[in-house]
Amino acid sequence: MEKMIFILIAFPFVSALLLSIFKNNVVRQIVTYISSAAIIGVAVAFAVSFFSGGSQAVGFLTHTPVINEAMLAIEVFLMVLVFVLSIKYKKVYISLLSIAQTGLMLWYELGGHAPETDTYKMYVDQLTVIMVLIVAIVGTLITVYACGYMKDYHNHHKEFMDRRRYFFSLLYVFLGAMFGLVLSNNIIWMYFFWEITSVVSFLLIGYTRTDEAINNCFKALWMNLLGGCGFAVGIVLLGMNFGVEDFQTLINFDGAVVVAPVILIAFAALTKSAQLPFSRWLLGAMVAPTPSSALLHSATMVKAGVYLLLRLSPVLHGTYAGSMVSTIGGFTFLIMSMLAITVSDGKKVLAYSTISNLGLITACAGVGAEETIWAGMFLLTFHAVSKSLLFQTVGAIENSTGSRDIETMHGLVRRHPYLAWTLVIGIAGMFLAPFGMLFSKWAALKAFIDSGSILLVLFVCFGSATTLLYWMKWIATVLASKNNDVKAKNTTSANQWVSILIHSAAMILLCFTFPYISDNVIMPYIDTVFTNASQVISKDNMIIMMIMLVAIFAVPIAAWAGAKHTDYRKANRYINGVNAGDQMNYIDSAGEKRRFFLANWYMEDIFGEKKLWLPSVIISIVIITVMTIIAVGGAL
Repeated sequence: MEKMIFILIAFPFVSALLLSIFKNNVVRQIVTYISSAAIIGVAVAFAVSFFSGGSQAVGFLTHTPVINEAMLAIEVFLMVLVFVLSIKYKKVYISLLSIAQTGLMLWYELGGHAPETDTYKMYVDQLTVIMVLIVAIVGTLITVYACGYMKDYHNHHKEFMDRRRYFFSLLYVFLGAMFGLVLSNNIIWMYFFWEITSVVSFLLIGYTRTDEAINNCFKALWMNLLGGCGFAVGIVLLGMNFGVEDFQTLINFDGAVVVAPVILIAFAALTKSAQLPFSRWLLGAMVAPTPSSALLHSATMVKAGVYLLLRLSPVLHGTYAGSMVSTIGGFTFLIMSMLAITVSDGKKVLAYSTISNLGLITACAGVGAEETIWAGMFLLTFHAVSKSLLFQTVGAIENSTGSRDIETMHGLVRRHPYLAWTLVIGIAGMFLAPFGMLFSKWAALKAFIDSGSILLVLFVCFGSATTLLYWMKWIATVLASKNNDVKAKNTTSANQWVSILIHSAAMILLCFTFPYISDNVIMPYIDTVFTNASQVISKDNMIIMMIMLVAIFAVPIAAWAGAKHTDYRKANRYINGVNAGDQMNYIDSAGEKRRFFLANWYMEDIFGEKKLWLPSVIISIVIITVMTIIAVGGAL
């Protein structure tokens, strides 16, 4: 297993090097397909090896002075890179954050202040395996999708320099860093990979080098560097005051004792997961090409933040630090769900939805109870697959139709039926039964009720109601059609279809394997965190879920089969007046012929960005500040 860990981390960096060398598109595709297949194969073998070995958590690597020194050298390189780019684009203040955190870590490690322990640098348990599979399968499929998408992208956008070698290299560096991050038990090691993801996301967002891309990538950088500073200070406090340098030791501490460093590390997770008031950077990341958006929103970057919070959840449980995290998460879930109603840009809806669902996972981690950890792990899994599928499908729709606006997707089910149905599968995975997101939300809501957190209950109830509205609005638009909607030529490349269809199948497969994953993966993890953990979801509920799963496919198939043998009388549509006979026009009360149209209501005048954004940022800053003061003051 130790060799597989090395391959998972190192191989993506080798692939990145190869992709930076070859300019030919065919060679790039070959390298990408081989790399993807190899990474997925190793990840699956890694998971099989773990579960066949009895699912016992195991640690690796203790004495690693050479690797530690190499990491410090790379940290200095990243600092210099950020400094140079900050000077080049006149963002000097951002370089100060990088210098501050790197300088602190150099002082801590080279100055003899770090504790001398031989704890495991790498650690594998059920949560690790879940993340490895998400990064391997979802992440590499996104790179396969990118082979076709980026070709179409540059055919449509001649104004941007074709830097695909650079783009694909960064994608694989990202994957290698994510493997290192989720496998790290040593907190300094996680911090090292954490900073790589921050810098690479900054470079991906600025890919087109437009003024908007430059501004947005630096916004992402300074917010994540701010979190990195909190992470660095938390590491120093843990090491110097408590002699802690690994997560397995940390989660066995009393949360009230280590509250200050835990809050600082949790603060870094909040920035990485784009929780309020740090949500702007992820919204701005949409300026990048779709593959990088899919990667940032599904398999990497933002998942690193909620993964860290789930790791910390045992030490957050029942503390003021946990209350701060859960309150910010619940508040973000509600506000971002409301804002998603007010926009028609498909990618922006997905971005708001991402931040919203990350908020719910954050709230689950902050509460840190058995049910919430169960729900958080399932939410993380389903969200990764579903959101990757949605971003890729919307990107394919944009390349096919020239627009990603929801209002232009009327009749998509007739014009591009396959893209329409993969979009529907992705949306259904986010909020409909029997897809696991709904069951996970139910478990989270039950846990919030049991914990007596009325505020979180309100956040989840109203946030779920708004979630239902914006997803149903989108599905209804896609499935509505007009008589003149005809099937269009497929312009989506085979590379894109490979990834989209595998994601769609994975979304459905997750529903069928939901009980197995619960019993054999997530519950054993919870048993290691809590002694005598009770079953979160009953067998009866599992059976009901399976019945619903069969029904959701059986009923439409039966209806379709019956419709083939039935003749239906076509009736004129009622369209606010006398139908003109062509189903597209009507005669109004003044006798004038008018064309009818359908449009969604976006409620921007009620709670759009201009009305909600600033108050939400202020409220979230107050929550973090006040609750942090209370938590630290209580510890002192």
